[in-house]
Amino acid sequence: MSYESPPPVSAITRINILQGQARVSAGPRVEFSTVLGSCVATCLFDPEVEVGGMNHFLLAEPGASVAAADIDEHYGVYLMEVLINEMLAHGAAKQRLRAHLYGGANLNSHFARIGTANGEFARQFLARERIAIVREDLGGTQARRVDFRPARGQVRCRIVPETMAPDERLDTRPARATGDVELF
Repeated sequence: MSYESPPPVSAITRINILQGQARVSAGPRVEFSTVLGSCVATCLFDPEVEVGGMNHFLLAEPGASVAAADIDEHYGVYLMEVLINEMLAHGAAKQRLRAHLYGGANLNSHFARIGTANGEFARQFLARERIAIVREDLGGTQARRVDFRPARGQVRCRIVPETMAPDERLDTRPARATGDVELF
């Protein structure tokens, strides 16, 4: 494979990947972007056919009380399958897939460690599917911005600067019904 310089930034088509989405592309000028807190994004890449994809899931798996028919795009168990199947439909081969994992932060110490659970789920899922993880940036207490160029398998992950102390990020105090409107 010959090396060619990346396209200029102005020639890049940026596609935001939101919670509950999975996208695949072989376009050399496509860049997927997402911002993650406790959510996890998986970036998959097949270097031989130069196709890649990204998903962004909110929760790993539903609880035991959720019926199989109700498993949807909020769950990693659903979006991981969607991403792999889309990759295969675009010519990727499962044995050549390489993965990057990002996110899984625990943004507030007063809440359940959802980010940790999401990261562990993604690692275990990929291990079961025999897909190698070549890079990960999981955990911690800060949000991340991830930019992924799927045709090349290139990823840039940056920490989103904190603007508040960790325990001030989410106000857990009960709301007061005063009739006033608070602008933020």
